[in-house]
Amino acid sequence: MHYRTLGRTGIKVSPYCLGAMMFGEIGNPDHDDSVRIIHRALDAGINFVDTADAYSRGESEEIVGKALKGRRDDVVLATKAHLPMGDDPNERGNSRRWLVRALENSLRRLGTDHVDLFQIHRPDPDTDVEETLSALTDLVRAGKVRAVGTSSFPASDIVEAQWVAERRGLVRFRTEQPTYSILNRGIEREVLPVCERYGMGTLVYSPLAGGLLTGRYRKGAPADTHRSAFGFKHLADEHRLDTVEQLVRLAEKAGLPLTHLAMAFAIAHPGVTSAIIGPRTMAHLDDLLAGADTVLSDELLDEIDALVPPGTDVGTLDMAYAPPAIQRPALRRRTLEERLAV
Repeated sequence: MHYRTLGRTGIKVSPYCLGAMMFGEIGNPDHDDSVRIIHRALDAGINFVDTADAYSRGESEEIVGKALKGRRDDVVLATKAHLPMGDDPNERGNSRRWLVRALENSLRRLGTDHVDLFQIHRPDPDTDVEETLSALTDLVRAGKVRAVGTSSFPASDIVEAQWVAERRGLVRFRTEQPTYSILNRGIEREVLPVCERYGMGTLVYSPLAGGLLTGRYRKGAPADTHRSAFGFKHLADEHRLDTVEQLVRLAEKAGLPLTHLAMAFAIAHPGVTSAIIGPRTMAHLDDLLAGADTVLSDELLDEIDALVPPGTDVGTLDMAYAPPAIQRPALRRRTLEERLAV
């Protein structure tokens, strides 16, 4: 592995980050097998592991904790908080009340006294970003967190957080975790340039476009995969499947498996530090590791640009973050009375 610096933190990480979302109930419920997969990744040189409290309601963190016993100091460990962890309305979000408690719970499950990167899983319109940064600052000063980051934050939210941190003398977000793949290049327009401007590292998720770039989803052919059972709409999006067919032909012409083409594309962007891989089985991991040395030529990258223009998305991932202005009709529609008064 040729290690990269995570933003301006000075922390060195591998270009592949091992994502742990598939370890646990929703993916691989066999703890021993999951531990073996994690050890295989570490032995291959991957030193960056990303999980979250919400992954199988803490089970993923427990598995990662088991795997890192005796190896904790060799790993850059990242986790996240924000998503619901119970029915209580205060067991979620970005408030000080919840983040402090969520981190303590994560540390217990992970079997460690600190995490190297603590990320806010999603924006929280109900919480002032100063409140969030103040809590994170205290956690850093307490030695429980080394650096803090965000996930799926729009560029405007990233900039606002940087300004608040500078104005109030608080720790600033050092990383961002957005979705990025050949099919989803929207972050090239603003998010990646903003992260580069503020010296933030990026660990991009879904470089295989939520499974579409594995080669197992083809137009007109039913997919019998673990992921297809969840009913994700993006796996049946006709426009996305049309583009996948073109990418399959491009990969074949280049003599590459589609997964290797997709991963090499994701880590080729200068604004991307690491791409998160999320294997569920050892075979998935071995396939991705086999392509770790793949380098795409300028000509091949130009051909990808011709299929999916820079800064554009081909459809949307089901799990992609949509801001309140998109989710809530009341925020993008005047009342009927106001519309009638025009």
